[in-house]
Amino acid sequence: MPKTIRELANELKVSKQTIQYHYQRLPTKNRQKDRQGTNMVSLTAERIIRDKVAKPLVAKNQQTGSKKETKTSEENNELIATLRREVADLKSQRDKQLATKDRQIDHLTKLVDQQQQLQLAMVSENCQLKEHVQKLGGLIDPSSSIKDWQENDKDDTLSNNINTSKVKDKSTEQGKNKVVEFSKGQEKTYKSKANKSWWHFW
Repeated sequence: MPKTIRELANELKVSKQTIQYHYQRLPTKNRQKDRQGTNMVSLTAERIIRDKVAKPLVAKNQQTGSKKETKTSEENNELIATLRREVADLKSQRDKQLATKDRQIDHLTKLVDQQQQLQLAMVSENCQLKEHVQKLGGLIDPSSSIKDWQENDKDDTLSNNINTSKVKDKSTEQGKNKVVEFSKGQEKTYKSKANKSWWHFW
């Protein structure tokens, strides 16, 4: 069934002028008019016009699609670049954190090593002190030294007692001697007086 130019334009979603342009370039045998003189598009003319209009539409759609694809591709590229930058930043932060942790681990390891060395040094020093004490204990017997000290103390006490008794004996003996000497002197004096008194009578 023939269509008007407006109806075909509405179907193809193009302007009436586009259909009119292609219609004027059709062969004369393909152009028809109704009783009122209105241009009518036959089925053959419709196919020809559709082919001519459809090619630019396809090309336009392809261009639009390619533009969309290009735009999408550009957006994707920007997104990819942004993601790559974020990944690089995260890697950098991770590397810094790992480096910091490595330094902390090294510091803690050094501290542990120093502590172990100090403990070993203290253990060695304690062993040396024990050996030294044992050697000193072997040279000096505590029980014998106490006994020797007690015996020396006793000897000192006895010698002091003996010396004191000797001093007392000497002083007693000296006192006795003085008494004897005094008594002898008194006796001589008495005898000399008696002798004098006896001669006095004669």
